[in-house]
Amino acid sequence: MHIRFHGGYAVAAAVLCLMLGAPAAASAQSDEADRIWDSAQALQAIMRADDAGVPRSVMSNVDAIAIFPSTVRGGFIFGAHRGRGIISARDVRTGEWSLPAFLTITGASFGLQIGGQATDIMLLIMNRRGLDRILDNQFKIGADASVAAGPVGRSAAAATDLLLTAEILSYSRSRGLFAGVSLEGSTVRSDRDANERYYDYPYETRDIILERQPSPPDGEVALEGWFEMLANHTR
Repeated sequence: MHIRFHGGYAVAAAVLCLMLGAPAAASAQSDEADRIWDSAQALQAIMRADDAGVPRSVMSNVDAIAIFPSTVRGGFIFGAHRGRGIISARDVRTGEWSLPAFLTITGASFGLQIGGQATDIMLLIMNRRGLDRILDNQFKIGADASVAAGPVGRSAAAATDLLLTAEILSYSRSRGLFAGVSLEGSTVRSDRDANERYYDYPYETRDIILERQPSPPDGEVALEGWFEMLANHTR
């Protein structure tokens, strides 16, 4: 199956199912396909927040997007979180999006916290410098680069300063009850085992999203939905 990275020719039925939140039985043939599907759903859910959503001026200028759907956080005094996600990068010349590479995020915190929650985390990488940093094998938030809370609301003016200075912007959508946790100190790593399972070769993240070495698996509906969401929300 030929995949158009512009997103304009993606399978309409897959997109309709995605927007309705229906399961994608055809594409859920592996944990990695599930992860791509869940990431597309998380992106759609974050962007549906009309009054407090990501400004279009931000989304139209991103170099890459990383999504960690349903990142689990929990703890009592000491806390921890762990999530699995994906990242795709946009070719600045053509506007086409790369195939996704697989990532993990882990972290710990200490302070006044109790409870647990599942949080969808989205990192918007705004320039090549930020992308190079996050492609390091172990990228530590707050140490290797700063990650700023992204602006919300549809006003372009609200994002002007951050567009000029930010390397990476963060957004989240939470379900459940939690307090006192932060992404500061979290570590983002390449998930080479997942890359190997999905692409039949242990590609590095850089090989996938910058060198664009692998070919897409055949018949992958989740992949179609992911590209359609990227196209819809980054124009």
